[in-house]
Amino acid sequence: MFMALCLIMFVGVIAAAVFFIAVRGAEETMVPDVRGKDLTDALLELQEKELYPKIYLRYSQSPHDKGLILEQEPPVGAIVKAGRRIHLVVSQGAVVNVVENYINRNINEVRMEVQALFASASQPLLSLKEPFMYEHAPEPAGTILQQKPAPGTSVTGRAALEFVVSRGPENAAAPAPSFVGMPMDAALAEIRRLEVDFAFALRSAQIGERAGTVVFQDPEPGIALEPEARVYLTVASPPAEGGADGGQVFSLFAYALPKNPYPLPVRLEALLPSGERQELMAVPFRGGEFTVPYYLPAGSLLILSILNREIHREVAAGPGDVFY
Repeated sequence: MFMALCLIMFVGVIAAAVFFIAVRGAEETMVPDVRGKDLTDALLELQEKELYPKIYLRYSQSPHDKGLILEQEPPVGAIVKAGRRIHLVVSQGAVVNVVENYINRNINEVRMEVQALFASASQPLLSLKEPFMYEHAPEPAGTILQQKPAPGTSVTGRAALEFVVSRGPENAAAPAPSFVGMPMDAALAEIRRLEVDFAFALRSAQIGERAGTVVFQDPEPGIALEPEARVYLTVASPPAEGGADGGQVFSLFAYALPKNPYPLPVRLEALLPSGERQELMAVPFRGGEFTVPYYLPAGSLLILSILNREIHREVAAGPGDVFY
């Protein structure tokens, strides 16, 4: 009888131990840091912790990242139970591993393509080195003639693409477009599209002239323009009415830029009193007097930039400005 009682108690103790072990579950462990490690090394480290990977593949910005862990979840130091799945993002390398052949392509198309390819990258693998070098050539203006690094060069890190771009034939002369009668904004848009050199002036509207439109140009429409010729445009301004308080200002922005052997990207923006930012003009410009007519709320801030670097600010109000 005594032996039977002892046996029952022994069985009960064993059952209780098994029950509590089952309730406690798997051992807990700390998630190691495997970021930046080779996939094989990361798998061995997780195996030692009795953790199991779930792998996702993604392109990265450097070809040297191929096979390395970029991200992990749960994060480093998290306490989890053994047997937990750890999500690992592994690099497939760079989406671009060799430099493409851009020769004979249009520079504007290539600029948009490169910007779109690395739009989400804080440190893009490839970038464009500006300003570009320009030279006269039989190819149409804007055609890429040479590039560095050469096509097919392996991309082993961040690189800047350098281009030599055609200006078109040296003696090519295009007819001057017709600007007279165009609203000011349309004339600015046409200059931007054609990338012709330009200069603006203002004068009061005369009888039969509509304020805010181009009323004179030199050279006249149809006259042959040499590659570096400048088109001079005059815009009619409205008569002064009222004051500056709460009004609009119609005036001319003018700033002297240093001369360059080739055009540089120049941009004029306006920061309105509402906080909105408005682009007034963006065009390649060789230098000299940069003039742009504008019609803006009084107190707007005009911002001039070259190569995406701000060089000048001024307020859109002052002596001689026309408010209405």
